[in-house]
Amino acid sequence: MKFTKMHGAGNDYVYINCFEAGALGDAPKLAIAMSDRHFGVGGDGIVLICPSEKADARMRMFNADGSESEMCGNAVRCVAKYIYDHGICRKDELKIETGRGVLTLNLSTNGGKVDRVRVNMAAPILVSSQIPTILPGDPPVNATLDVGGRQIAVTCVSMGNPHCVTFVDEVTDDWVLNIGPKIEHHPAFPRRVNAEFIQVVSPNETIMRVWERGSGETLACGTGACASVVAGVLAGVTDRKVTVHLRGGDLQIEWSESNEVFMTGPATEVFSGEWSYS
Repeated sequence: MKFTKMHGAGNDYVYINCFEAGALGDAPKLAIAMSDRHFGVGGDGIVLICPSEKADARMRMFNADGSESEMCGNAVRCVAKYIYDHGICRKDELKIETGRGVLTLNLSTNGGKVDRVRVNMAAPILVSSQIPTILPGDPPVNATLDVGGRQIAVTCVSMGNPHCVTFVDEVTDDWVLNIGPKIEHHPAFPRRVNAEFIQVVSPNETIMRVWERGSGETLACGTGACASVVAGVLAGVTDRKVTVHLRGGDLQIEWSESNEVFMTGPATEVFSGEWSYS
């Protein structure tokens, strides 16, 4: 089976062209095997690029632990690059079906290949029961969460997948690697949650690290960056246009007055290969 390794700001996945590969069988098992950085290809998960009846392509993504996620902002940019660069659909504006619905992506090209993509990530979901979380508020803003004996203030948002955002004085390993997994599995989040830790540099610039549900720390999270800006506006600590500095690169996020969130960032193809499995 052929695959392509791609990343968006360091958030790396193994991409499989299901226009050619067809049905894959046990996708969660395949995700676990291929994502292993020692015995597999290595990645934060796998992404299936599939035909769609209502868009140019459909994206399905499975985390490194085999769980299926509703949405990934970095991955959807890479899907757009793949279907353009590989000739599946060569349009400057693409529609991609995701677990969040059909998203619109605008492509910037250089030398006939896509290098940056602007995604309309749609409106944030701010109703607690739909995020989902049992914390009070629609959405919870600076709500108190008891984690590992600490009382921390969190703001919760869904971008089609759930996020718990914590604003900190400095983003440290202790926050991300110690508190992050505790937040992911906290009983306040019935479907687990992505945990973002944000250091505000200025109203239009932040530093972010993320502990992703099902994958651990990743170098970037597009939906998390979007959620962090929505949370920043709600908590009164950022403007609506923010450059988010992640470990793998920068994303430009805008929560427009029309309530739509726009994300702009890179998409990079690394290499292709063939996977042999029984």
